[in-house]
Amino acid sequence: MRLITSFLIFILVTTTSAQTIDKQLYDAYDKFKEVTLKDRRFKHADLQPLINALKENDLFKVEKIGESIQGRDITLLSIGSGETSVLLWSQMHGNESTATMALFDIFNLFESEDFEEFKNNLFRKLTIHFVPMLNPDGAELFTRRNALGVDLNRDAQRLESSEAQILKWIRDRLDADFGFNLHDQSRYYTVGHSPNPATISFLAPAYNYPKDINEVRGDAMKVIGKMNDVIQKYAPNQVAKYDDAFEPRAFGDNIQKWGTSTILIESGGYQNDREKQEIRKLNFMGILSALEVIADKTYESEDFSKYEALPFNERQLFDLKIENLTYQLGGKEYTVDAAINHFEMEYDDHSKYYFYSSIQELGDLSIYYGFETLDATGLTYSKGKVLETPVAYYGIKDLDFMGLLKRGITHVRSNDIPANVRYTDHPIGVLRGDRSLNDAMALGSHSTFLLNKGGVPRYAVINGFLIDLNKGEAKVVNGVVR
Repeated sequence: MRLITSFLIFILVTTTSAQTIDKQLYDAYDKFKEVTLKDRRFKHADLQPLINALKENDLFKVEKIGESIQGRDITLLSIGSGETSVLLWSQMHGNESTATMALFDIFNLFESEDFEEFKNNLFRKLTIHFVPMLNPDGAELFTRRNALGVDLNRDAQRLESSEAQILKWIRDRLDADFGFNLHDQSRYYTVGHSPNPATISFLAPAYNYPKDINEVRGDAMKVIGKMNDVIQKYAPNQVAKYDDAFEPRAFGDNIQKWGTSTILIESGGYQNDREKQEIRKLNFMGILSALEVIADKTYESEDFSKYEALPFNERQLFDLKIENLTYQLGGKEYTVDAAINHFEMEYDDHSKYYFYSSIQELGDLSIYYGFETLDATGLTYSKGKVLETPVAYYGIKDLDFMGLLKRGITHVRSNDIPANVRYTDHPIGVLRGDRSLNDAMALGSHSTFLLNKGGVPRYAVINGFLIDLNKGEAKVVNGVVR
């Protein structure tokens, strides 16, 4: 009887541990977050001090494995001594950096004195290899393609780019059992036909046009099923499946074909997380959970059902959706929905960016959703007015913005705006000199206007950001100077 009781206690303890390690990691995450990587825009040079520090730790093997077209080092970091080999590569597209941040968070965890049992289990059973930034030239400009103008994820066959050659060479040298292809996708994807953003999307890429499932691809599907169990706890109903059509030029598809069980992770959108810091945390959790199930081989008992049940991505989200808006044209009134997106516009030197918002769709948008949605029933579109008296540029900050908006004034004019200024931190549009305001509600038009009720402004939309004029404060990320 005592033996049975002891056995049951052992089972209870080990089961509880397995069930709670992800929660413990999630709760402790801020301790490991790499504070120097505070937003998505960082460059190759920003990573070098972090990589050099890892060289000083005997846990890591740090190896230069080649150079980008413009001569920037591409680095492989390896840890562990286990029989199973895992390769993770990030920022194949230079402007897809969410997972790169998460990898350095993981490195901090590995270097810490926390979770020793969890980490030792990984290091004993796995040898884990990381390429944190495969496309440093693209990262320099925060652009998708490399210096040759090539999409590296369409260069797996021709291998024209040095970065593509490096990835193929390291995959072959390691003959990795598992591979993780880490990307970002548009924030406007949803989980199937639902209003939920596809915060994380997974894919076990097909290796041929019929999308057959062999053992290699099947193992990737099983691991994804386990990862989904974890991510759903922290982003419920926000996990989707990426398009699984076979792409013969893509690395994920080919690495699957070459015998490495390959898992694509796409970081999408999350409410109020433009810089993807919460999604970064989900990458941290997802990657660690995957490493654990690979180390313990618990994925082997999984079937394909969880993977196959994941809804596909659908592009059905906008930043702002305005429903049932009255629009007057040619003496008639029409009821339309309007959808607006905020686009990131970079300065020429790529030193900073601002938002420029425009109308992306009009009409019956009942099948679409918004990160923010307003039912505008009873409200009428008005393009707003320009303040008659020009304002000195450095005096704009002193204006009563809420008072102006309530008077129907959405823009001010300034004659001394510095030539390099393209936006303002204030909730107002700014016109240079004698530039006129002639925006109408049309596809592609700049989205600064009013929503009136009974001829009185009730809401203002300034550069695509909605302001409730019955509240005491007007907030936007930025207005635009035109």
